[in-house]
Amino acid sequence: MLHDPTFWVLISFLVFIALAVKPIRKTVFSALDQRAARIKTQIEEAHDLREAAQRLLAEYQQKQRQAMQDIQQILAHAREEAARQRVQGEKALEASLQRRERQAIDRIAQAEAQALNEVRQAAADTAIAATRLLLESALDSAKRGAMIDTDCAIATGP
Repeated sequence: MLHDPTFWVLISFLVFIALAVKPIRKTVFSALDQRAARIKTQIEEAHDLREAAQRLLAEYQQKQRQAMQDIQQILAHAREEAARQRVQGEKALEASLQRRERQAIDRIAQAEAQALNEVRQAAADTAIAATRLLLESALDSAKRGAMIDTDCAIATGP
């Protein structure tokens, strides 16, 4: 067996493996440790990113809830304002209608007064014209001249 070349090849191979294992083992374990450290760092970064994303999500959800509350408040205020504006508009319309009704009543009263004055004036003119016709037909020219003279004497004074 000591003279067999296969035996010596086997022995030299085993010695080579024994000598090479330590540096190779060191290199492989070092590479594996580096890879494990890198994976651990990536996992920590992913965990940190997940926590940051959850914080952002919670923050945006809070902002969304706040925005919805603001929208509800704005809508409630707008409804109140619209109701107030409607009531004001109704009051203004009612006041305007009452004012126009008073104006119309005043115009009607003025028109009635004016028509009454015109009727009185027409009646007075008609009465004067009728009296003149009656006097002209009842008086002769001598009596008319005497009446005119008497009127002129009264107008000029004694």
